[in-house]
Amino acid sequence: MAADHERANRPSLSLHVPEPEARPGDEPDFSWVEVPAAGSVPRPDVAVAASETHPLCFSLVRVLDEQGRAVGPWDPRLSPDLLRRMLRDMNVVRRFDERMFRAQRQGKTSFYMKSLGEEAIAVCGAHALDFEDMCFPTYRQQGLLVARGYPLAQMMNQIYSNKGDKLKGRQLPIMYSDRQHGFFSISGNLATQFPQAVGWAMASAIKGDSRIAAAWIGDGSTAEGDFHAACTFAGVYRAPVVLNIVNNQWAISTFSGIAGGQLTTFAARAVGYGLPGLRVDGNDALAVYAATQWAADRARANLGPTIIEFFTYRKEGHSTSDDPTGYRPKDAPAKWPLGDPIDRLRQHLEAIGEWDEARQAQLDEEADAEVRAAQKEAESNGVLRAATIDFPQDVGTMFEDVFAELPWHLKEQQEEAIAELEAKRA
Repeated sequence: MAADHERANRPSLSLHVPEPEARPGDEPDFSWVEVPAAGSVPRPDVAVAASETHPLCFSLVRVLDEQGRAVGPWDPRLSPDLLRRMLRDMNVVRRFDERMFRAQRQGKTSFYMKSLGEEAIAVCGAHALDFEDMCFPTYRQQGLLVARGYPLAQMMNQIYSNKGDKLKGRQLPIMYSDRQHGFFSISGNLATQFPQAVGWAMASAIKGDSRIAAAWIGDGSTAEGDFHAACTFAGVYRAPVVLNIVNNQWAISTFSGIAGGQLTTFAARAVGYGLPGLRVDGNDALAVYAATQWAADRARANLGPTIIEFFTYRKEGHSTSDDPTGYRPKDAPAKWPLGDPIDRLRQHLEAIGEWDEARQAQLDEEADAEVRAAQKEAESNGVLRAATIDFPQDVGTMFEDVFAELPWHLKEQQEEAIAELEAKRA
């Protein structure tokens, strides 16, 4: 053991605290972002060894070039009809977000979270998966439901916690759930989606089913223990699951460096677990589709899981409770070098002669009308502000869907609650 006088000549220890490249008042700095040319990253065969994909964890899979052309081996060669459907779905998501954001500001609901700038990750991922595959989303993948045709009014009923809410007001707004559309209940706890998806995928394999699972978490959630437990189980048992990391640079007000984003890429987590990994331009609709399809094909071939990092940027605050100008430059979203996913897909359709301004105007009008009609329908069931006044919930329902058979003492409490409500109504 060293004596005190021996330690006196040693330098003091210190810790490194990561700092973002720019803070409020600074000029946004994205000089650290390396953007390879579209089409320059090779596409390995689906059946390759995981180690052959590891160089792709440090690059960026891109399909759309600066002129909107689809180039390179990752081009999924989608039909114009499917491209238009994806563009339509992303437009609907963006308009849905805007209306629900305004509804929150009007006091009609307590909380909302936009997916502005990230629409391609959910929408194009949904189109690349089979409808029966089970999705384990976070709170910014509403595009999965839109792409799978889930009624917008039902989503709004849940946001308003009104009498039409199938979840009976038990979940926070935007935490949807629907088994028929393969949308697993959203959890407010971070990173739970990964072990849940891995467990579901393992069960599917044990039953001899053909359905795979897909999960989404944010960059900050990769620092949670659930992430590492899920990767271990997925790798050891070759679970048929696609593990998506949405790296939008911010975990609430904490930038990605706190979760290790300045040390290496998030896709590089795959290397340590011996899993295949891809790092993908999350604002490139065709790249998102192609990478998801590649990973899904691998899972269906019993070749196990894939980790995909979708590199993007969160254009809005974390939620309606957050003001991002308090921790990053105000104009940072506009300076993000990978652009806007909707604009880029529209440019591609125009480049191949399958889109024009007239069709875009018609799409905008139809999408806006669809969202407005859904809002009108949902608000006929009540909004959060008036739910207990104009449309009082049956308090007896709080005892339902918890026990297979309700215990006697809870039955008594249920009867008392119902009697009290009826007395108030009288």
